Amino acid sequence: MIRLVIFVLLVLALGYGFAWLADRPGDVSLLWEGQLYETRLIVAATALIALVAALLIGIWLIRLVITSPHSVKRYFRSRKRDRGYQALSTGLIAAGAGNALLARKMAARSRSLIRADQEPLIHLLEAQAALIEGRNDEARAKFEAMAEDPETRELGLRGLYLEAKRLGANEAARQYAEKAADQAPYLPWAAQATLESRSQAGRWDDALRLLDQQKAAHVFEKPQAERLRAVLLTARATERLESDPTGARDDALAALKLVSDFEPAAVIAAKALFREDKLRKAAHILEHAWKQTPHPEIAETYVRARSGDSARDRLKRAEKLEAIRPNNIESLLIVAHAALDAREFAKARAKAEAAARIAPREGVFLLLADLEEAETEDQGRIRHWLAQALKAPRDPAWVADGFVSQKWLPLSPVTGKLDAFTWKAPFDQADAPTEDHAALLDTALKTLPPVGTSVAENAEKSLADRAIVEVKAAAPVKETAKSTELIKTEQAQNRDVKIRPEQPFFGGRPDDPGVKDPKAQPDDKSRLRLF
Repeated sequence: MIRLVIFVLLVLALGYGFAWLADRPGDVSLLWEGQLYETRLIVAATALIALVAALLIGIWLIRLVITSPHSVKRYFRSRKRDRGYQALSTGLIAAGAGNALLARKMAARSRSLIRADQEPLIHLLEAQAALIEGRNDEARAKFEAMAEDPETRELGLRGLYLEAKRLGANEAARQYAEKAADQAPYLPWAAQATLESRSQAGRWDDALRLLDQQKAAHVFEKPQAERLRAVLLTARATERLESDPTGARDDALAALKLVSDFEPAAVIAAKALFREDKLRKAAHILEHAWKQTPHPEIAETYVRARSGDSARDRLKRAEKLEAIRPNNIESLLIVAHAALDAREFAKARAKAEAAARIAPREGVFLLLADLEEAETEDQGRIRHWLAQALKAPRDPAWVADGFVSQKWLPLSPVTGKLDAFTWKAPFDQADAPTEDHAALLDTALKTLPPVGTSVAENAEKSLADRAIVEVKAAAPVKETAKSTELIKTEQAQNRDVKIRPEQPFFGGRPDDPGVKDPKAQPDDKSRLRLF
């Protein structure tokens, strides 16, 4: 575009100059070797310009002739390079599509057209073709050669890392990832792999240091980096809770500053503060976390903050949590459990049924079964609630890659991924279509069998059974050690039944009916005799 503008301006300037000369006529005289040459000004200017143009064209032609061999050579070399890059592009596409034969053919063609030291992608194409054909040793050798070249070092380390992971050589994969992270901390795959490997080894300090480097290199976004740092700090606090409560407290509080609604950090911070007898501060942390996200671990830690509290004291603390987050299933459940421990069955039943109306899940029905066992001891009602629990969805738990854990873990035990656990219902039950929870509970209450025996009758029966057992245990051994014959005699006398002598179990012979006893079976004259 700029050249076109310059050309137009030059033509305009030349035309304007000729027009200016045409408006001002004159003659030009030239005396050369005694000869006088005269011509008009416009003709002289035209001849001068034509002479300059001819001179430039001549110089161009001479230069073209001189540089023609190099130009021809450069043309054929460029054409060959274009063909090589075309073959390389076709080979990479074939390798991505899984066509090993075409990829190998295009790799050989591109190597013959382009020098491998000038184009490192040829090594990548050959390595990919070897991987597709199953020649892993050759591919590994290619990746090692690429790792030695500064231009392709990152690509070679990436290939070696993936090969080590495929073979299950986790230690070799860790070394490749750490080498790549040290030389290029901006690589996301190396950063993630190195963080996970150091976390699996429990090297929390090294993992935090590496995370700071990667944050400075903008590998992770700020929210993601803060989340990962909070996870690492919480994991280190969990490990230091028994040996160093002060350090665990500092780590957990630092994690809470980064992620304020991180429940494991709040629980660890509260437990560390409990060990330092700072109950008020720990309770404030748990209440703040409970207000943001009600979690059963927070509630359990809060209710059982002091080991010497009575059941009614724990019930009061549970009711305080319910006041912070009313009409919440976790609030209702913690109050119901505390009321059951305090033997306040009416309150426990009301809270449990209210929780079932919100979300009828397994833990709610198990709580109702425990309540029936403690209050009525009616096995029919207990089995009814247990049957409801079998059909109900499971309670939320820490889930990562299909693995269900009752406590939070920083890493997935399946894949080793950092910060993989989430609090949800296992097996994607949370995504299932929800039904009318109130209707389900009403149906369960309608089909609940009535109480077979009252609490008072059960208590009297248990006391009577206990008294009988005590009387039997206190009776002398002589009175209870009567012989079998004497017991049978007394029973027969009470019933006015004559004792018959014992007969052997096998009786008499099959062909001998024996002699009838006239006393045992008197003769009846009115009876019809056949013989």
